[in-house]
Amino acid sequence: MPRLEEVANVALRVPSILVLDLLYKYDIEGLTDRLKAKNEDMLFKYKYLIWNLYYIGHLVNVVVLTLPLRHIVTLYLHVLAALLLYMGHQISKDYVREELQYGYEGPVYLDSLAFNRFVSAMTSQIILSTLCAFLMKTRKVWLFSAHILPLLARFCAVPPASLLTVNTFSMGLTGAGTTVFLLSHLFLPYRLARAAYAQLVHMEVFELYRLLAVGISLWNQFAVPVLFSVFWFVLFIVQLCSDTMDGNASLGHQGILFFLLTSVSECCATPYSLLGLTFVVSYLALGLLNLCKFYLGGHAAVQNENVMHRGVTEGVTLLLLALQTGLLDMQALQRTFLLSIILFIVVTSTLQSMIEITDPVLLALGASRNRSVWKHFRGLSMCLLLLVFPVFMAYKISQFFHMDFWLLILVSSCMLTSLQVTGTMLIYSLFMVELFRTDPIESLDEVIYWVNAVSRVLEFLVALCVVAYGAWESLFGEWSWMGASVIIIHSYFNVWLRAQSGWRSFLLRQEAAKKINSLPRATAHQLQLHNDVCSICFQDMGSAVITYCGHFFHGNCLRKWLYVQETCPMCHQAIRPTLPGQGGAPTADSDLPVQDELQNEDNEVPQETDDTPAVPDPTELQEETETCCGTNHQPVEPRGGDHHHVGPGGDLAWSCTSGSTGHKEPQSVNGESGSWVEAPERAEGDSQSHHSGNASLLNSQTDVKSWTENSYNDVTQPYSG
Repeated sequence: MPRLEEVANVALRVPSILVLDLLYKYDIEGLTDRLKAKNEDMLFKYKYLIWNLYYIGHLVNVVVLTLPLRHIVTLYLHVLAALLLYMGHQISKDYVREELQYGYEGPVYLDSLAFNRFVSAMTSQIILSTLCAFLMKTRKVWLFSAHILPLLARFCAVPPASLLTVNTFSMGLTGAGTTVFLLSHLFLPYRLARAAYAQLVHMEVFELYRLLAVGISLWNQFAVPVLFSVFWFVLFIVQLCSDTMDGNASLGHQGILFFLLTSVSECCATPYSLLGLTFVVSYLALGLLNLCKFYLGGHAAVQNENVMHRGVTEGVTLLLLALQTGLLDMQALQRTFLLSIILFIVVTSTLQSMIEITDPVLLALGASRNRSVWKHFRGLSMCLLLLVFPVFMAYKISQFFHMDFWLLILVSSCMLTSLQVTGTMLIYSLFMVELFRTDPIESLDEVIYWVNAVSRVLEFLVALCVVAYGAWESLFGEWSWMGASVIIIHSYFNVWLRAQSGWRSFLLRQEAAKKINSLPRATAHQLQLHNDVCSICFQDMGSAVITYCGHFFHGNCLRKWLYVQETCPMCHQAIRPTLPGQGGAPTADSDLPVQDELQNEDNEVPQETDDTPAVPDPTELQEETETCCGTNHQPVEPRGGDHHHVGPGGDLAWSCTSGSTGHKEPQSVNGESGSWVEAPERAEGDSQSHHSGNASLLNSQTDVKSWTENSYNDVTQPYSG
């Protein structure tokens, strides 16, 4: 029953929206002009009546649309009973006309043909009266039997000439009863509104947050998205059938794509149909994104919902673009071409969301050494689709329109999608190449950084072109407050924050490289005396740098650590470039710190100092880490400040978020090759900035993926994983 109530809640409200849509499209001005052309007096008499009926029709349908479900069911039952009564009077009217044509004035039971006609009509009338009583939930069938009077009169041998008078009397009787019923319920909408207002006062919902709660509750109760989606699908199917029957010749000449676009444009000529198309696009985008998740990760991936991947962005983008460009006021052909551009932008936004879903999955497969061929095939096939489809879209849109500057921005935004997929596949290829190498790729992280830097720079240039073109149009073209506000928002989020974040990322990397270059390199003798693994990646050290506090690390590992904070990973002393005249780090000839440590380890005599904290043994450190963070078979959730992640090869990668402004993604360790690479997960801020950037499409009709607002994620995770 709850499922049936949900279906009825939507199905019974759709006719009200259909009537509102028809009233909006009806040309009342044209009707009054035709009346004026016929007779001035007629226009004076009926003009205000027509307009009042027009507004009353809107009001009645809005009231019916917002009624509770039980009242809507009652209303439809009364309407159905009224239709049955009308059908009964039509049957009586047809019976009287046939009797007059037959001309038999004797008793009906003496003539077989007249008797058969009488029995058929009486049976139909009794069934209709019984149905009316059943719908009204009463046993007083006689209340709905006025239309039987002509048949009863004929059965009592009333002459056929008098049956017309009896039929007119029965119709008047039914009309009088209907009028009394309507007058008795004339103030029912007022009483319902007063009861609703009293309930709101009793609930004390006239505070802002309570009003919002009531609005959300009504939104869910009326199932507004589903309601308008069903309304639009009904409208589209009717329009499609009409166009198919009327335009078979044009279908062959124009092609199926243009034919569908024309039908869709005809179904968004009113605010109600445009709102329905908005919800339909939102649901289609949600279904496409869920299908992508299911294809890549199965049913479990669909359950893990992201608030930015629910199709809302695509629907809102279409609605705002339609309102900004005046889609409702255009002619059918102009609306078709403009709608094709808007749908192009919406599909581009959906492809961006699909990249955000596919990118971390594919890079995780490459970094985690997953041997499942089927998983790799699914990820690569999805990337190939996202690589080819934007190119196909750009080709199609260039065939429809003449290429100018703003269309070039649209095509460039679409081609950036293919560029991002190309970068993802290149990084995946590097991971797979490293998998089959015996020695690690030393500069793998630098290659990954610059691959993504090229993509980000191109995105930034497209966003800058959008701002420049929008500003030019605002200054020398049509200016509006909405357009100016969109340009300002787009300039802040997609240009200023991108430039600021990218420049900060570049400076931090330069600072980290400067610090690494200022540290001395460990000699072979020092590495032999140290005889330990790197405390960050737990791999053997063929080369290392020595910090000021005497700790040994791989140069690349320490550089990644310095992207996060400026302290030693072991003792948390500051690591800064050496200034002239100041004491530097231990030189290559100074073996004292290493010899002291080796002597302490050999003699197993702990030494306590006041200045330098004790350095933990790497074996103990690894055991402690496994105790806190779990092993490769028993991972646990990271805690508070420090995050640890056990790599696929059983190795451990450390990351610390203290002193940072964002969330540091987990890092993975390549156990066989010893290459310490960042985990391929796309930053959440990148997704949010992408969707906030859709507002810029109002002026430029383009959708460019936003640079992440979080500088920390840009530094520690330079590629969109």
